[in-house]
Amino acid sequence: MSKSDSGKTTAIIAYLTIVGSLIAITMNIEPKNAFARFHTRQAFGIHLIFHAMAIVLTFTGVAYASLGLYLVYLVIWGYGFLQALNGKTKPLPIIGEHFQKWFTFIP
Repeated sequence: MSKSDSGKTTAIIAYLTIVGSLIAITMNIEPKNAFARFHTRQAFGIHLIFHAMAIVLTFTGVAYASLGLYLVYLVIWGYGFLQALNGKTKPLPIIGEHFQKWFTFIP
């Protein structure tokens, strides 16, 4: 497996679940791959925002809003996942650049 293939594999794993993001973080410790790092940050941000919003909706009792949350999650997850599959590093609209700045601890 070439270096670019391992980066793409790591990027795809990052999008699977939040646990996949944590696995991708450990996979990218050595050797470091910029493509995998980019997508791991994007995926980690997507999953983190989704889980945070789900917790907020649970405690506020706004159950009908969860359908919208899942729809938004599915759309941005699909966008990021397709970018990883196609080998592109285009950030998510609006929040993608923030994920790259906020999650600098991801190697």
